[in-house]
Amino acid sequence: MDSYLWILGFVVIALALLYFGFLNKGRRSASGGNHKGHGPILVRSVVEPRRTCPVCSIRLLPGERVKSWAFPPGKTADRLMNIAGCPYCLRGDRPRLCPVCGAVLGDGENLIARLFDKPGRSHVHVLGCSHCRMKTGNSFTV
Repeated sequence: MDSYLWILGFVVIALALLYFGFLNKGRRSASGGNHKGHGPILVRSVVEPRRTCPVCSIRLLPGERVKSWAFPPGKTADRLMNIAGCPYCLRGDRPRLCPVCGAVLGDGENLIARLFDKPGRSHVHVLGCSHCRMKTGNSFTV
């Protein structure tokens, strides 16, 4: 009789650990860390796509956007794009770095990218900044 109580106790403890383990898994931060001035982010049941700033590599909160502009204006399939950054790196909270060459970007410097418009979504390929694009001779001015 005593051994059945021990087995029952272990089963109850195992079920409790499984329950709290799965409960805790759903409360992890979706961004991998806290933003300055924000608390932990809870994962929602419907996961919406998260954007990452290509200038400072921070995961943006829902509704936050990266400041950028594409040209020529219109809906062509392949366009060039300038990327200034997100609210965090434009404000100076995070360093602005080129993901291609690693150079620190100044206030007036932007990333150069190619924008591919696809039905339902867009894809951006970062080509570099004014520093690394000048070295290869593939620079352009806007």
